[in-house]
Amino acid sequence: MNPDIRVCSVCAWRENCQKKFITPVDTFCRVHCPDYTRDVRIKESEIGDRIVEYHLERWRSIGRPKLGITVTISRQAGAGGSEIARRLAEEFKMDLVGRQLIELVAKSTKMNVKMVELLDEKAANRIDSMITSFFVARQLSPDVYFRHLTRVIAAIGDRGWSIIVGRGAHLIIPREKAIRLRFIAPDEYRIGHFMSKRQMTYDEAKGYVGKKDADREGFIRKYFKIDSNDPMNFDLVVNTGEMGIETAFTAAAALIRKRIEVHKGSQPARPSEP
Repeated sequence: MNPDIRVCSVCAWRENCQKKFITPVDTFCRVHCPDYTRDVRIKESEIGDRIVEYHLERWRSIGRPKLGITVTISRQAGAGGSEIARRLAEEFKMDLVGRQLIELVAKSTKMNVKMVELLDEKAANRIDSMITSFFVARQLSPDVYFRHLTRVIAAIGDRGWSIIVGRGAHLIIPREKAIRLRFIAPDEYRIGHFMSKRQMTYDEAKGYVGKKDADREGFIRKYFKIDSNDPMNFDLVVNTGEMGIETAFTAAAALIRKRIEVHKGSQPARPSEP
């Protein structure tokens, strides 16, 4: 199932659009403007480029965050990880980077370079050095897409103050810079989630959950050669079927606050004003 990408900038390209970016865009690049109409003259590749440019320009204007912390979210389908990611982004005013945006950048060398150009030359060289050692140490596949994906995630992680959903980000960003969260739930809980939220039948929801899990586990196995369910790769694993979304969010937020305090305490003190 392909996501319905609805970005305010898409509509704003149209000459008769009266909204001009005033309709809020959610953190997964979607907008639900009542006046939205798709301009069929615009190709999907163009939409992808504009989405990436939109985010790159926003990151340029914001500048580099003060704290180099990145939260990574790994989740089973229907366990509520995406919802918790959105809530954490709102709570801590972090950028939320979803799978679609990362893949759009990773599939384009041009956009990949622009992403790294947001960092200074020293940081960019550090990223390249880290990626080289990362591939050598793990003896990973030289797949071009995966190498681009790694570079993009590393650049976002180096910039910091972001939440990255999926794509093995918890295995790419150095542990000392990442807060690695995973959300799981029993099969029946997750099947019920899709039956309720997407009006699927039981069999449709079961099939969807099974396929999503297989795709995500297969991605980690193919590119990282490990079991995606290994709890040792995470700082916190929460069963939302037992704890509920609210408690899971509270636990994740508490861990992030603790790490922020530790990170602030490790920063060198600024010289006092004369």
